[in-house]
Amino acid sequence: MESVFYREAYRQEMKKAIEASPLPEDFEWSHQQAVKRYWGAHRKYRRHIMLTNPKLFRQYLLLMDPVITVADDVIFFECFSADESSYGCLSVNRTDGFGSDTASQYGTTNVDYSWDLYHHFQGLRSYRETRFEIDPGGFEVSVADEPGYREEKIDLPDSWLQGFLQIQSVMSMPMRRVTLSTEAVYSLLAFLKRNREKTGPRAIRFELLADKPPVMILEPWEKPIISYGACYHGPDCEPIRIWGRRRLMTLARALPLAESVDVYLLGTGLPSFWVVNMGEMHLTLGLSGWTTNDWTRVCALDMIAPPVEPAQDRINQAGNYLQRNKAATFKQIELTGSSRPAELAASLRHLAHTGQIIFDLPNQVYRWRQIMPHAVACLQTGPAHDEYNAARQLAAEQKIKNRQQEEIKPGLTLYRAEVDKISCDILMDADGAIRRGNCCCGYFRQYRLKNGPCRHMQAIRLALWTGDHKPDTTLEQWYNHLTTGQAAPETFLRRSAAGESG
Repeated sequence: MESVFYREAYRQEMKKAIEASPLPEDFEWSHQQAVKRYWGAHRKYRRHIMLTNPKLFRQYLLLMDPVITVADDVIFFECFSADESSYGCLSVNRTDGFGSDTASQYGTTNVDYSWDLYHHFQGLRSYRETRFEIDPGGFEVSVADEPGYREEKIDLPDSWLQGFLQIQSVMSMPMRRVTLSTEAVYSLLAFLKRNREKTGPRAIRFELLADKPPVMILEPWEKPIISYGACYHGPDCEPIRIWGRRRLMTLARALPLAESVDVYLLGTGLPSFWVVNMGEMHLTLGLSGWTTNDWTRVCALDMIAPPVEPAQDRINQAGNYLQRNKAATFKQIELTGSSRPAELAASLRHLAHTGQIIFDLPNQVYRWRQIMPHAVACLQTGPAHDEYNAARQLAAEQKIKNRQQEEIKPGLTLYRAEVDKISCDILMDADGAIRRGNCCCGYFRQYRLKNGPCRHMQAIRLALWTGDHKPDTTLEQWYNHLTTGQAAPETFLRRSAAGESG
């Protein structure tokens, strides 16, 4: 605890020293010139790597390779961003987009997305006939009378596969659906384009009341954006805050074609999905809960995983039905078996997490889609970190006692608690990120924060974001928790301010 105050005092003294010594008059101009030199060198470096070492360039500086799926009625094009924090999926109705074709077959493949393939896509026009040929070995595109270009199937990287399965499992869970008008999304992107926040928090806060227009509050300006012409059809819920809003600029190019935008929310600090409806096409943008966290790392996703795995016969029952029918809604699958809604939701999540199915958000159906010829084992996707599993156990056993909080300065709060009889404190900013911390355990003494927070720090943070509720112990409680709402961190803050202990 003393180290936290020492570092804060050091920062204050450094600030005073800087204020005592005035900066040169040309400091701002020199800084701008240095920034220009840096980015100029950065562009030259990227181009040098692209020309001299294409493999290294593709591995670290390009988008991950896309997966293409041909279903009975739609075609999916899916990919990740380079840091795996954003997911994109373009789905096209086959009849409207490509015409009727009875010779096509269902299947999935992944291809190498090269610069040549990119340039072929740039030549697509509505007045020029385009032909896509997708087979288990690769993908070929040809425009009008120009020669076609083909990319072969490649192996998926382990991290890509792990993130892809995380996406599928999250999309298969019950979420709140919020419909926004295109005008509201335009206003959101235009405000973010014109304004740059200098302090936290940097979240979009959704305020949802039944049968009322949804309201988005942009922090820290507290700028409200109301989606007129669209109502939220669902129960009242506490405000939901999501991060990573700068990545929403990806939607700008699709808005001229948009008819409406649907947002799917899991809860505060959890992933969100933005679906742009463009007639026969739908663009889905998935954002991880935090800008610096990708889908493959230990994050808040484990907080909403089922407490126990469903029975294997229930999983097989749902899987066999989807394999026969290719696509079905939740209600259709529920009516064919004896599974309760909670068991069915957990079974579908298990199938999605093992790469057997995908949930089509725009059409609200589950589809049989195998990313691999066989179910992917947990060993291939990697288990959660031991410290995070231990933190969840500590929170489940309610071993967080004597909680206190102290505002160091605006936007920076110190939380203290005894976790399993060990004194611990964390310093969190307005966005909920752990800036610094101190603990007496051996893990923290050995690694500090280099390998991530220890279990005691993470237990405090879990209590903040779950309202200190005891995690659900049955599938029914887990399912009801997802469908009725997530507790907001303000619950913990109100209790701490009142002086309650765990």
